[in-house]
Amino acid sequence: MRYEHVLAPVQVGGLTLKNRIVRASHHTGLPWSDSPAELIAYHEARARGGVSLTILQTGGVHLSSPTGIPVYDDGVRAGCEKLVTAVRPYGMKLFQQLQHQGSARATHALGGPPWSASDVPNPVVGVVPVPMSQMQIDEVVESFAAAAGRAQQAGLDGVELHAAHGYLIGQFLSPLTNRRDDQYGGSLENRTRFLREVLAAVREVTGRSYPVGVRLVADERVPGGLAPADWRAVMALIEPDVDYYNVSLSTYYKFGDIARTMEAPLGYEMPLSEQLTRATDLPSIVTGRIMTLEHADRIVAAGEASMVSMVRALIADPDLIVKAQAGQEERVRPCIGSNQGCMAGAMVRGRLGCVVNPDAAREDSSPAVSPTSAGRRILVVGGGPAGMQFAREAAERGHRVSLYEMTKSLGGQALIAAAGPGRSDIRSHVEWLASELRRLGVDVHLNTFAEPDLVASASPDIVVVAAGSSPRRDGFQVARPGEPIVGAGRGHVCTVWDLFGFGGRAAIGREALVYDETGGFEALSAAQQLLDDGARVTFVTRFAGVGALVPMPAMTTAGAIENLAAGDFHVITDSYLRSVTDDKVEVGSLLAGRSLLVPADTVVLASAHHLNRELYDELAGGPAEVHLIGDAAAETPSGHGLQHAIQAATALARAI
Repeated sequence: MRYEHVLAPVQVGGLTLKNRIVRASHHTGLPWSDSPAELIAYHEARARGGVSLTILQTGGVHLSSPTGIPVYDDGVRAGCEKLVTAVRPYGMKLFQQLQHQGSARATHALGGPPWSASDVPNPVVGVVPVPMSQMQIDEVVESFAAAAGRAQQAGLDGVELHAAHGYLIGQFLSPLTNRRDDQYGGSLENRTRFLREVLAAVREVTGRSYPVGVRLVADERVPGGLAPADWRAVMALIEPDVDYYNVSLSTYYKFGDIARTMEAPLGYEMPLSEQLTRATDLPSIVTGRIMTLEHADRIVAAGEASMVSMVRALIADPDLIVKAQAGQEERVRPCIGSNQGCMAGAMVRGRLGCVVNPDAAREDSSPAVSPTSAGRRILVVGGGPAGMQFAREAAERGHRVSLYEMTKSLGGQALIAAAGPGRSDIRSHVEWLASELRRLGVDVHLNTFAEPDLVASASPDIVVVAAGSSPRRDGFQVARPGEPIVGAGRGHVCTVWDLFGFGGRAAIGREALVYDETGGFEALSAAQQLLDDGARVTFVTRFAGVGALVPMPAMTTAGAIENLAAGDFHVITDSYLRSVTDDKVEVGSLLAGRSLLVPADTVVLASAHHLNRELYDELAGGPAEVHLIGDAAAETPSGHGLQHAIQAATALARAI
């Protein structure tokens, strides 16, 4: 059998799971109700795809710390029962994660400051919490038990206690946040007491046969925090009441390590996680950029863990398992690990999404890819992500699609982004789209400039212009539109495209300056490339920080910025460029009327783009129906990014 290790059944307490691919708890932002249709559709899609176990997003056990699923309320049962009914035909089991956030909340939901083990503020929230009294501890212990009972009564298959990532149980466990001098503080045995009391109370309500797991972290990743040896000692104290461990990494002190981006190696958590998983005979779950069934199978085969969580990979493609089982690995849509759709979507925009999968968390509302009887002739101009995604969707529906790309390769600006250090995962999406176009028989023309005469000779019914955008070279700057950069045409001034070998060449010297006007990732990638090439880098930005417009920096840019900070990297914020000479740049302050001279023999501009919409403007009003998508249709200088391009292209293709 292919993937025989990871697809083998596994026993967790009194429950048998059909395989070892699971989904750890993750925030979705999807609303809860007595009939949570969107959440049901999201989980049902992954159940249909072959997942054996999903641990639902955190359920708040007490009114002082409510979360998306209100397990503190008896009314939660109706929604849980509908969710169980929806996934049961596919054999996927459901566990409910139980949590109290403690000091990770800004306020006490019942009024007043948050509760915690001690008065140590959360490093992100910053509010000084109230140390819990014995009465409050007893109340929360009882609330965990009551919540577990509600989950069991609603038909959920098990529960998981969230003792990871610096939430309330973790706040009692860690010496960083537990400064108590009573029976709950001091020694490790005392700091573990709260968790042991919760486990005992849960067992008293649910019985011994009901699966109960604990989510831990292998390392808190901060000086003075719990390290692997400490967690092994915790495990030894709680093991009699535990059926499995779910091992993750880090806390709020280094939040980005919980789900690192593409800069991190695949399986980056494993060297620390297996120090816990190999120390127990209980089943265990590991996670951390495990993106393929092959990788998961190797982990299980090596005895590094019993089960593997693949949350982000299954957001990108809910059918990952069934495709791989069928020997169609090339058809699996790869996760690129940017976190901008999933993590930032759920926590900043309020709803989980996916950069590469436009249907993620929209399974209940996205129009299906339905065949069309029209079979119209469609000509697509531009082989970037927007053009490729549109061509794929349109061909899937039965349209006759031709795509014209003026360069020698498909991929557009995604190829440039993928050329940046640590950004190569982006290329995997380009390669997947290209393979899909071949599978669907799209007629692709490379090295072909789609002029109006060519379009006319093809006699298409529909023209879709996805010609993207191009960097400006005239010294224009958004921060000072009336003051173009003097000397922007000098030979040592280049664009990010030039630096990565697309459209020009860049000679890299010893003193480099990167000017960031877009607030996105391109300036970060340029700076890292210059550092890798041995230059000292000064990063000048019109914003108040680095990567200012990338949402949720702790989960999106943190890894890239850490890498930059480790090098000869210097930042000047709230500034613009006045002039460039052979060896210096005059940098002006946007906050005050002063400037400074910065040594620079290489200047890289990450600035506003021209929108390549000339063909669209010329064809509009002609015999063919004409549409504009992607960066060419952008409303901001830096474009809307890959996720918007994919979503807009998909919506148009399904509407035609």
